[in-house]
Amino acid sequence: MTIREAAAMLKAEILQNEFEDVPLTGAYTSDLLSDVMANAKEGGALITIQAHKNTVAVATLVNIALIILCNNRPIQDDDMLEAAKEEGIAVIRTKENQFTVSGKLWTALSPR
Repeated sequence: MTIREAAAMLKAEILQNEFEDVPLTGAYTSDLLSDVMANAKEGGALITIQAHKNTVAVATLVNIALIILCNNRPIQDDDMLEAAKEEGIAVIRTKENQFTVSGKLWTALSPR
């Protein structure tokens, strides 16, 4: 499943759309950025409510391809989307909570 396919499946709003539409390798759910640095995997999606520039910095360190903001979380500052654009990281927003998004992505990305 690619980033754009995931966004469509989640009925999510694409906030930062200048990225390569790569297949996702998995997903990690956390709001603690140090936990993301330690445990998230390259090429995956980060499912979070952390809507600020530091989230992009952590995603860059781990080579995360997609940041999914849950609960219709507003962006805290414009710097987040500017940083994501510079790094080529997709940012989408959904009204659903982290549990629901995690379950949907787990189902979609699990081997059959």
